[in-house]
Amino acid sequence: QVQLVESGGGLVQAGGSLRLSCVASGRTFNEYLMGWFRQTSGKEREFVAGISLAGENTYYSDTVKGRFTISRDNAKNTVYLQMKSLKLEDTAVYYCAAKSPGGYYNTLKDYKYWGQGTQVTVSS
Repeated sequence: QVQLVESGGGLVQAGGSLRLSCVASGRTFNEYLMGWFRQTSGKEREFVAGISLAGENTYYSDTVKGRFTISRDNAKNTVYLQMKSLKLEDTAVYYCAAKSPGGYYNTLKDYKYWGQGTQVTVSS
């Protein structure tokens, strides 16, 4: 079993930046592909970004590409989401997730473990 804990959410002005962190328990962090998803109340959870086992490959949704950067530090069991040029529509609860190799990086059901989420609110 792997526990994931997100942190770094908060209130920021449009155009600002924020960095989210997700720390995983256990000794097998480097065996999982990692992803970030987000969800607004009343809407489905959507893919934001994904990263391969050693961080050599990254994937982004079209809506965040060029503004968000996903990275990981396997020595610290941590995955990050650096967000810049934030927009009002980026407001959501952001979730960290872990997936074994196989399946698709942008498919919610392929992820085995999920964090509790952290709220990001972008104001005008």
